[in-house]
Amino acid sequence: MIVERIFTSPAPGDAQVEHASVEFVAGFGIGGDRYYGRNDEPGQNVTLVEAEEVEALLESLGRPRDLSVMHRNLVTRGVRLNELVGKEFSVGGVRMLGVGLCEPCLSLGARLASAEITPAAVVKRLVHRAGLRANVLSTGPVSAGARVQSAA
Repeated sequence: MIVERIFTSPAPGDAQVEHASVEFVAGFGIGGDRYYGRNDEPGQNVTLVEAEEVEALLESLGRPRDLSVMHRNLVTRGVRLNELVGKEFSVGGVRMLGVGLCEPCLSLGARLASAEITPAAVVKRLVHRAGLRANVLSTGPVSAGARVQSAA
């Protein structure tokens, strides 16, 4: 149960930037990310997605393996993120609260659509599989390879 990859995006629509390590700030998220310090919606501090779900989607679409495609901050492996909704958990030494599912939007659907699959069909395929929104409860660094653990 680890963080496999870490991404930020400096502004909406910008390409994802991969990091070996980032600094989380309680109540704000990841410094340098497009959502840093914004609280327009619950769980806007950080988003997570399961590598296994991204890989299954890309394989079904015949696309190359690109774990940044979902535009989520943390890509995990071996973690059932849906089970963390409403629960505290830690990523490395940083405490977080799973606020809700990060359901797919039509812009994600449009990004992944092709002649064979419509944006709406992509969205439908990803409902309840597109990740988790979380609030950051403590400050500290998180590196790729960090363990993800439920707070018992």
